[in-house]
Amino acid sequence: MEYETNPIGLEQPIDPGQVPYHSLPGGGKIPGIGLGTFGSDAVDARTVAAAVRYALGIGYRHLDCAAVYMNEKEIGEVLRDAMDGRAGYPAIKREDLWITSKLWNDKHAPGDVAEAFEQSLRDLGLDYLDLYLVHWPFPNYHPPKCDVNSRSPNARPYIHEEFMATWTELEKLVDRGLVRYIGTSNMTIPKLKLVLRDAQIRPAVNEMELHPHFQQPDLFNYVVSQGLVPIAYAPLGSPGRPERDRTANDTVDMEDPVILEIAQRRAIHPAQVCLKWAVSRGQIPIPFSVNPKNIRSNLEAVIQDPLTDEEFKAISTIDKNCRLIKGQVFLWKGARGWEDLWDLDGKIAGWNSEEVNT
Repeated sequence: MEYETNPIGLEQPIDPGQVPYHSLPGGGKIPGIGLGTFGSDAVDARTVAAAVRYALGIGYRHLDCAAVYMNEKEIGEVLRDAMDGRAGYPAIKREDLWITSKLWNDKHAPGDVAEAFEQSLRDLGLDYLDLYLVHWPFPNYHPPKCDVNSRSPNARPYIHEEFMATWTELEKLVDRGLVRYIGTSNMTIPKLKLVLRDAQIRPAVNEMELHPHFQQPDLFNYVVSQGLVPIAYAPLGSPGRPERDRTANDTVDMEDPVILEIAQRRAIHPAQVCLKWAVSRGQIPIPFSVNPKNIRSNLEAVIQDPLTDEEFKAISTIDKNCRLIKGQVFLWKGARGWEDLWDLDGKIAGWNSEEVNT
């Protein structure tokens, strides 16, 4: 891959050692901020790869990838160049990187898991992954760039036995030495309780939507209490999310008066305030951007001037319970609405087992 000779900002990289990290059992250390790589169906793979190249050059060491983002091959080219010292900056050791990928919904069948994982591994040009997640707890597929009314004809609610059959295949990947840790994403407390009860290898993380207007205190506290690391997607309120994930009642975190007041007082961007809050709370934000200035600013936010206790407490009061990624495209026939995906009443929708729902 060809690169510009003097990309913006690479003459002043940030020491990755300044970035906070979370420790995992077995010695794993996840950098406390990652670069998200989902272009929201609007940013092409080459542009995302260029952003990855820039991010690695200025000090990022954590990439959050997924097969469904359709850019792992291009990101893999950047990773190979970065590790070989051909990306325009000194070579980065593989052991200094944290690379996550995810199993997409149409690959939940036990016979498909290893093949899907190995495809991501090939595309990324790696011998192993640091973390592999089950992207959603449903095997309900939607095509790329679909609208909010798209539905899989075979969609169904969470079925625990099926999920654990998928999970068992992830455990085998750990046993084979192909991935260091495995985890969940877009889960709920009732579902996580079952997984933690039955898993031979516990999830190390749960990736979940978290931002000042959607703090999910119950799920967040449960995840932490179980020793899982919370990874926060949409940490800025996902301003670039796809049209299918926009509704009339959505709120805008970076326009909140509390966020704006803190940003003005500190003379920083509201995005930096959101990221400082995330790190102070103990979650790992994975903001997406292809703008070099914003990529750098996001990294600087987590290593400079943390929030005061008063600022942190002020942000804790602005939770509006505003879920942005509602997941309507994953609904099954007979579902009452997107709320059924999230077990809002503490029960797994579509399941009649008294054992599960007590």
